[in-house]
This record gives sequence, C-alpha cells and structure tokens, in this order.
Amino acid sequence: MIEARPRLGGIGLLRSLSDAELRALEQRCRWRRYRSGQQIVDRQSEDRSVFFVVQGRVRVVDYSPGGREVVYAILGAGAHFGELAAIDGRGRSASVLAVEDCVLAAITPDDLDSLLRRFPDVAIALIHHLVEIIRTSDERITELSTLGALQRVGRELLRLAEPRAGDPNVWSIARLPTQGSIAAQIGTTRETVARTLAQLAHDGLIERRGRQLRIPDRARLEGLLAGLQPPSPGGS
Repeated sequence: MIEARPRLGGIGLLRSLSDAELRALEQRCRWRRYRSGQQIVDRQSEDRSVFFVVQGRVRVVDYSPGGREVVYAILGAGAHFGELAAIDGRGRSASVLAVEDCVLAAITPDDLDSLLRRFPDVAIALIHHLVEIIRTSDERITELSTLGALQRVGRELLRLAEPRAGDPNVWSIARLPTQGSIAAQIGTTRETVARTLAQLAHDGLIERRGRQLRIPDRARLEGLLAGLQPPSPGGS
C-alpha cells in the first residue's frame, strides 16, 4: 500500500466526474506502487480489475509462440487499462509491465459496471476509447501487411509526435521509446529501427538529442513516406 494517496483527477476516462464523485471512487480503489520492470498484470491471471495510471508509464504487451515481444501500447499518467476482461469476464488479452516507477489505482468489474450505469458520460468516454483502439489496430494491421520497415518506423514517429506551439509543421517527441520498444510496436527488429532512425537523421528528416526527437518538417516526412514503395531498404 502507499502512504500518501494520490488522486484520480487526472484520469481521462473520469474527467466528467465531480470532485465529490472522484473522492468517493478513490475510497473504493486499491492503490499500488510498482517499480520499473515489475509485472502488473499477467495474461494468465484470473484477476479482472480495471487499472488507472495515476503516475508513471506502463507497457501493454503480448508474446509470440517463439517468445518475441509484441507491444500493443505504452500508457502514461491519465490512462487506464484492463476494461476488456472486466466487461466480458473472459481472460486478459495482454500482460502489462511498468516502464518506470508508477502508482496505479484498481477497481473491480462490479465497480466499473456501477460506474458506467450511474454516469453515462463515463460510458460514452469508454466507447470513444474502445473505438480509438479499434482504429489504431486496423491501421497497424494494414501497415504491417503493406508497408516496408522505413515507412512503419516513420509512421510510428508521426503517431508519437506532438506539434510545437506556434509552428504546426514542427513536431517533437519529448521521450522517445527505446528502439526495442518501437520495434516490438511495429513488428520489426531493433537493428532495423536503429538503421532507419540513422537514415532519417542523415537525410535531415529528424533531429535527436538524447531521448528527445524533433521532426523539423512534418509535411516533408509525410511526403517521403507516401512516396516510398515496399519493400523498403533496411529490413522488414
């Protein structure tokens, strides 16, 4: 258990709740700290809790029969996960690991059911979230089937980037995931990601400083990716 309890005010799914409603829900939560690298949810677990990421980041993953890691998502503070098993009562669809030290709050499937029935705005927010997951999954399936490695890496960078205030064509990533994480996310190898990032930097399409990455001309990068034809140099 944690000593000083954080709050749920930053959780996107719950943004429509009043302060009093959030405080009541906080009293029903199980609060936990996890250290970087620690497993939070095992795909084989029978637990069906829904988790709110209050602090830190987590990685949602699965593994191929050969042991290769497939990353479904990296979730930061304000996100939630575990709703699929809570809703349908079936097994987990993935495992979840702490990317860094984090604080999570968990509620039971019954608590989620009550929350959705009492607060329609929360139910609508959950529907929008699930639709976004479906759209992103469809995009990734199409990209994996039709695009070369350089295109997939480039599109992943565009997904991660955010626009700079005052210049909508300059985008940046404050904390670039590791090359291994990017590779697992798009279905390629770490070496291929490394070569692709080096190629994009050499061509002036990206600029890197440690974990920070800057896209000085988003339109140019998008144009390059649109014009490439698979298979792309650098692997699959």
